[in-house]
Amino acid sequence: MNTDRTLKAAPAGKLDVQAVRAQFPILSETVHGRPFVFLDSGASAQKPAVVIDCMADAMRHQYANIHRGLYWMSERTSEAYEAVRGQVAAFLNAPSHEEIIFTRNSTEAINLVAHSLGSLMKPGQAVLISEMEHHANLIPWQMLRDRSGVELRVAPITDEGDLDMEAYGRLLEDGKVALVAMTHMSNVLGTVTPAREIADRAHEAGALVLFDGSQAAVHRRTDVQALGADFYTFTGHKLYGPTGIGVLWGRRALLDDMPPFLGGGDMISSVTFEKSTWANVPHKFEAGTPAIVETIGLGAAIRWVESIGFDAIEAHEQALTAYALEKLADVPGLKVVGAPKQRGGVISFTMADVHPHDIATLLDRNGIAVRAGQHCAEPLMRRLGLHATTRASFGVYTDTHDIDVLAETLARIRDFFV
Repeated sequence: MNTDRTLKAAPAGKLDVQAVRAQFPILSETVHGRPFVFLDSGASAQKPAVVIDCMADAMRHQYANIHRGLYWMSERTSEAYEAVRGQVAAFLNAPSHEEIIFTRNSTEAINLVAHSLGSLMKPGQAVLISEMEHHANLIPWQMLRDRSGVELRVAPITDEGDLDMEAYGRLLEDGKVALVAMTHMSNVLGTVTPAREIADRAHEAGALVLFDGSQAAVHRRTDVQALGADFYTFTGHKLYGPTGIGVLWGRRALLDDMPPFLGGGDMISSVTFEKSTWANVPHKFEAGTPAIVETIGLGAAIRWVESIGFDAIEAHEQALTAYALEKLADVPGLKVVGAPKQRGGVISFTMADVHPHDIATLLDRNGIAVRAGQHCAEPLMRRLGLHATTRASFGVYTDTHDIDVLAETLARIRDFFV
């Protein structure tokens, strides 16, 4: 397959944004007669040509069902699929590729843990989340609570949008928390949580830790061992890869003890009408035909991201976020939501007397794509005293011109309503 059309790594902390943008065909499109300004990467990132080409090549030249065929094409496709498992393990600095489980997305990965690990929990134990969780890291634990009697606890956030670490510590004190499940980076506030401290405190209290890395894994180097995590999830479509592919990493000893989540083909060792036995990890958690081409596409996306380097990506996005906060501060009536100690490339805001949906609609008419609503975080909105916000979220291809166009258009929108 033609998968080597990647960028040469820039010097540490340097990023040639225009060279990056040239890799994304969709950024040359126009919307309503205007250049397309895409500021919704937090929902789903755009795809570089190398990922698009890799997936097309796989379907044209290297496709068959995997793990089952005794013919050359099946074996070749199986090798390409399994090679991505090793790539993901290296991407996360996981101890073993066998700890990498492919899922549809991060939502399914969290549900897998909630069902499988959750089946081993008992009434009287608790799961601890935070007030800023995406629904994907809230509803599965509510469902676990409702079917098993496990308590669901919620750690508050500060008015600035940081996790209240004192309150978090108090919720761990009685030793009943079996699992802490928290975001690594908020999709609404951009808050980057102190993952290592969260994990250390949880382990001291006898709890396991799961981090939802759907946002964080895109913007910063992720080392699950350095974080002290027991489980980590992320999704391919936010990492410049395709939809339909996500990842769960878990410690091998934990995965070995957990029962399967779904039953079907390829997750079994033997089957009779009386009973079945399971395949080893990771395959016991991967029932049925998987997203083969999408997994190969994820591998291409990881190669592409690593060709740029996370030092350059993080430096670019931190500078861009600071620039955006400065420009938005000059827009009359606009209020940025939250002021966390460490913020990733996500900024939610409101504008006095203008509904977020109206803002998003008018921005779209000017070629600018943002998100408006509750961002799958309704309890967080309630905590903030808001019905909705408008959100701009950045990717590696976002540049200062995008921010300038956003700020200038927001100022015109404000003038229109005033």
